[in-house]
Amino acid sequence: MQSCEISADSTDDPLSSGLRRKRQPRIVVIGAGLAGLSAAKALLESGFTDVTILEATDRIGGRVQSVKLGHATFELGATWIHGSHGNPVYHLAEDNGLLEETTDDERSVGRISLYSKNGVAYHLTNNGQRIPKDVVEEFSDLYNEVYNLTQEFFQRGKPVNAESQNSVGVFTRDVVRKRVKADPDDTEAVKRLKLAMIQQYLKVESCESSSHSMDEVSLSEFGEWTEIPGAHHIIPCGFIKIVEILARSIPESVIQLRKPVKCIHWNQSVSKEIERVADHNSDLPEEDKGSDVFIECEDCEFIPADHVIVTVSLGVLKKRHESLFHPRLPEEKVMAIEKLGINTTDKIFLEFEEPFWSSECNSIQFVWEDEAESESLTYPEELWYKKICSFDVLYPPERYGHVLSGWICGEEALIMEKCDDETVAETCTEMLRKFTGNPNIPKPRRILRSSWGSNPNFRGSYSYTQVGSSGADVEKLAKPLPYAESSKTTPMQVMFSGEATHRKYYSTTHGAVLSGQREAAHLIEMYQDLLQ
Repeated sequence: MQSCEISADSTDDPLSSGLRRKRQPRIVVIGAGLAGLSAAKALLESGFTDVTILEATDRIGGRVQSVKLGHATFELGATWIHGSHGNPVYHLAEDNGLLEETTDDERSVGRISLYSKNGVAYHLTNNGQRIPKDVVEEFSDLYNEVYNLTQEFFQRGKPVNAESQNSVGVFTRDVVRKRVKADPDDTEAVKRLKLAMIQQYLKVESCESSSHSMDEVSLSEFGEWTEIPGAHHIIPCGFIKIVEILARSIPESVIQLRKPVKCIHWNQSVSKEIERVADHNSDLPEEDKGSDVFIECEDCEFIPADHVIVTVSLGVLKKRHESLFHPRLPEEKVMAIEKLGINTTDKIFLEFEEPFWSSECNSIQFVWEDEAESESLTYPEELWYKKICSFDVLYPPERYGHVLSGWICGEEALIMEKCDDETVAETCTEMLRKFTGNPNIPKPRRILRSSWGSNPNFRGSYSYTQVGSSGADVEKLAKPLPYAESSKTTPMQVMFSGEATHRKYYSTTHGAVLSGQREAAHLIEMYQDLLQ
């Protein structure tokens, strides 16, 4: 196969070579989620003409998946627009009339946004008792106070003591426990309820962080994640509308669905196998044979490129980085991939003929009294359901019907994914009967649930800073390849975007969009003379 040396009549700058004079750069984007679509949209709008998106699945959207059942749309993936001020996803929704007018207290309740506009969270115990509202409010105030302390380690540079093991979960459990036990005004019975509530709140927090347990989330880094000011919004007609808006300006021919990638061969490292295949491909122009990058697809097609933007999830990178890149990734990037965290947060939607909950109830929170002194939040396989932290009541019923939305995360979510619908529906019904004290709750008429953890194209929901990792690892993950600043090497051959590559907004849809725009901006700047 031809090498990709700069021709003798060019300068040493690869961008002053024939690539720049003769043709536009060939850019391949891997993944048609929010990051990939945002990158492609920005590139096309800036004047790039040779852009291709390769998507492994049969749909666009990635971790946005809106499912229509009857008149209602349910979100298996991304649900909320978190904050409005300067949030590109909010502005896309607002500019396209996707948001409803709501008041501030209809939009969110504390840090945990609900579909519900008003009402009360019912904290129920496994003995079928409702925890009194005043006890819940007292505990909630205490928990939020300690939550705010967890933010200060990063934001104020406070040193982390050894007892906390640099873990949000360990620190939170320890501080809240000590304060609950030291309260002279509470009876022993109330203290025991509050101690049990710690684990329930940490389960909710784990679902929000998409971690197996908050014990795995780094205390020293927790405060770097940045909340955009403003309310939380849902999109009644489906979050997929944001995806469709991004895709609207991308020609259909740009997006290739059902096109999984096997390996990205970069830095002119194309093997003899590619040479053999390429030489038998009469359609492959001579100049393509010396490309810096070849994308080898599962269907045996080799696609030449000058730049590839990789938007696959951190979960896929963890599982496949050794085989997905040739040559292998630098050790620094591998370390970042291994150190950063991603796990699974799944939803379980249950539709009932009639509501068995009161009109003021906006969620059912499961408090296991036997967990008052528990340390771990890992359960034996047959007790996976104990990790379900709550069911939200979807509002309004005129839109959704009588539907509860359950939350489960971590290894137990993966066990749930292996069960059949019948088992999950039955298990959830038994749980609801037990906690409400109502043995007559009927089985749901319909169940719908996500399975992000076992899906080989995602292998998790979204990322978090795991104990031992930091924002610097996010930067290393995002850093383009090759690292070496050589005048003989085309820069930014392999680029990385996706929510896990955004240091402040990881785990969010706006982080994904902004990361795609960031990588596109690098190429726009690199080729500014060509584009003028």
